[in-house]
Parts: sequence; structure tokens; C-alpha cells
Amino acid sequence: MATRLTEERHIVLAVYPGVSLLDLGGPLEAFRVFSEFGGEHRIRYKCTVVSSQGGQVATADGVPLVAQSIKSLYRVKIDTLIVPGAFLVDDVTRDVDLIKWVAKTGPRCRRVCSVCVGSFLLAAAGLLKGRRAATHWMHAKLLAQRYPEITVEPDAIFVRDGRVWSSAGVTTGIDLALALIEDDCGREAAMSVARMLVVYLKRAGGQSQYSALLATQGEADSDTFIELDRWIAENLTTSLNVEALADRMHMSLRNFTRVYTQKRGRTPAKAVEAIRLDAARRLLEESDDRIEGIAETCGYRGEEQMRAAFVRVLNIPPREYRRRFATRNRSVERSNEAGDGCQLNSQ
Repeated sequence: MATRLTEERHIVLAVYPGVSLLDLGGPLEAFRVFSEFGGEHRIRYKCTVVSSQGGQVATADGVPLVAQSIKSLYRVKIDTLIVPGAFLVDDVTRDVDLIKWVAKTGPRCRRVCSVCVGSFLLAAAGLLKGRRAATHWMHAKLLAQRYPEITVEPDAIFVRDGRVWSSAGVTTGIDLALALIEDDCGREAAMSVARMLVVYLKRAGGQSQYSALLATQGEADSDTFIELDRWIAENLTTSLNVEALADRMHMSLRNFTRVYTQKRGRTPAKAVEAIRLDAARRLLEESDDRIEGIAETCGYRGEEQMRAAFVRVLNIPPREYRRRFATRNRSVERSNEAGDGCQLNSQ
């Protein structure tokens, strides 16, 4: 019987001083697991970590790593180029030699990818111009401001725009790697790796899973709307239409909508929806309250409206969300679990 030939695909991860180890290690582990346990798949991944100068590279986590020099890849065929992120955005774009190399090398690769704020390096190299991209939610607005030619998708876990892929913050580098494996070898191969890593192949929702109020905590104390956001969170059963919010701020409807949207990056109505959903998420995670009671507490018109909001924003119904993410054991809802027609099968 003839031996099945394997195809080696070279994945290069470009690092720099201040790189995040998790941004780097997550994808590396996914590719290693596939290459080791990929079974009958003929594709195997060879991963190489490079930096502009080679040698020891300081990381954001205090653990140095050793990389090859970009010069060692002269005339080497690269299948996929990945730029991990860092804790500080400025660390990503400080290495001018690496940016130049990525700008020159990227167009010759089959795929170019970024993890977290590694997107800033791809942008500086001109590889995101005219494309859609994801980055860490905390820096999405900054990426859009610095590079207005990019369409930033602040809630996406990862974005594929042609041959350029980008992922959101930190652990989404694993999501990106799984998507790349699925693109190369199919869903079952990626699912096998996800099982080995004990993660979901496609996690529920987007970056909307972070707290809606967390995004406002870093704002300046002078931000007019911090107290309004907190008031909304504490009064979810009251009338929260835009007119009522404008009246509370003693502003005209038009001016309130304009200024709030400018400061928050989303309309007042979208903000109310996010804060309402965040409150419901917390109650599902931390309480034994029944679903219909949570819906009422959070100002929904009923359980069905809350369910529709969860499916629309997080791509998962409330009962399944509770099953996955609850921090306490509950018995109240278990008898009703079978009644939710949109449950996902656990892997």
C-alpha cells in the first residue's frame, strides 16, 4: 500500500519586544495539536517564530523567548504569516524593521493574520487598507481613528477579508487558529483540535460578551454620560426610550443622540440594549432566578423578547447561556431545559 505523502505548510509568527505570550502561544498550541494528532490528514504545520533581529525577545509577561531572524527566511516559502498582539499598542508598531518586512513579505503569503492588537502592525504595513478587520474591543476605536481606510468590526471574534484574517483580543487567537485549520482541513479536523484544547470550535457571541459598563470605566471623570449609564443599569424597568434619556440629561433629543453616539460609539438605544443584556447575563450566571423573572427584572417585555435579544447578539438562547456559563449549581431551570428549541449540543 502506497504511503500517503504529507504536505507541510509553513506558518511564521512575527514577534517584537513586548509581545503577549498568550497571543503567541494560543495559536502555536492549536497548530501543534493538529500536527501531532491530525491523523490521516495529509497537511502538517511547521511553525517558526521570527523577529527583526533574532535572538532573545522580551515579552509583556516577563518570560523571554528566542526567535529566528527574519533574514533566516530569505527565499523561504511562507504559507501563513501571523502577527500576535501586545499589552501596549505602541509596542506593536515600534519595530520599524519588522513593519517593513511584513509589508514586503505579506503580499507573497497565502494568508496574513493578526491576533488582538497585532492588527496595528498589519495596518502600519499597509495590509489592511480598504479591508474589514477585528482587534481587541478596547482599541477598536483607536484603530479606526488612526487608520480610517479600515472598516473596523468592534464586536467580531475574527474577521476574514479575502486572504487577510484578523482576530479580537488575546484568547481569540485560538479561535483564529481553529478557523485556519478548518479552512485547510475541514470542520471535523478543527473540532478535534478544539476538543483537545477543551474550547468551543465557535464560541457563542462576539466581543459583546464583555461587560457593557466595563467599556465606560476607563472614561474620564468628566464624561457626562457615566452617571447616566449607571442610572440606566439601576432602572431597567423604567421607560428608557431616547426621549426619556434626553430629558434626564436636560438636552434636546437631537443633541443628546449626537453627543452620546459620538462619545460612546453607539446610539443610546443600542447602549440600553447592551446594558439590559449585560444585566440579564449576570443574573443567569450568578443567580437561581427563573428565566421569566430575569426577563422582567431586566425590563424585557417577556421571556421571548429576552430570548430574541440573546440569540441576535450572542447567538445563544438564555437557557443554553446559563448552562454554559453559570457559576452556581441550579435545580430551578433543569426541568425546563428541554423546552428551549434552540439548544446547542455540548461537544
